[in-house]
Amino acid sequence: MAALTGPKQDRSRATRQRLLEAAVACLAERGWAGSTVAVVAERAGVSRGAAQHHFPTREDLFTAAVEYVAEERSQALRTLPTQDRRAVVAALVDLYTGPLFRAALHLWVAASNEEQLRPRVTELEARVGRDSHRIAVQLLGADESRPGVRESVQGLLDMARGLGLATLLTDDRARRERVVAQWTRLLDEALG
Repeated sequence: MAALTGPKQDRSRATRQRLLEAAVACLAERGWAGSTVAVVAERAGVSRGAAQHHFPTREDLFTAAVEYVAEERSQALRTLPTQDRRAVVAALVDLYTGPLFRAALHLWVAASNEEQLRPRVTELEARVGRDSHRIAVQLLGADESRPGVRESVQGLLDMARGLGLATLLTDDRARRERVVAQWTRLLDEALG
């Protein structure tokens, strides 16, 4: 079969992107049980067959979707100016309080109960976690050779994940802003 070129390749890429974005939105809104390939295809405006052409299994679709959006978010974070530590802390917290985190959480819960999904999500989470840590270190200008710095950065990410969990049930923006301000002060002390 000849490789796709030109407009056909562009349409294929656009279809794939719509499917990935629709999959994350469905996971975030409906959870694993309510997110099927058919539901995602409908939301993306494509046939179920087109969806299965790009992603043969449900697991392929949803792990690719979370990975795609995580990579998009990582790219956006890499462009943040590093002079304003509070803005960096807030942006890192935002990673865990938006639809991507909600979608990833549904995927994690599903993986805890589904053997065929668990290894894929475990590997994906490890990769995304390492990437998030690496980006946080870079944005914060952290020198991990100093005692306690690595743990401080990881503590920030763990705290952000906890805020993400709290946000699932209630809108706690006011408290989150106070916590971001406090973590900024703590990081200023820890990172120098």
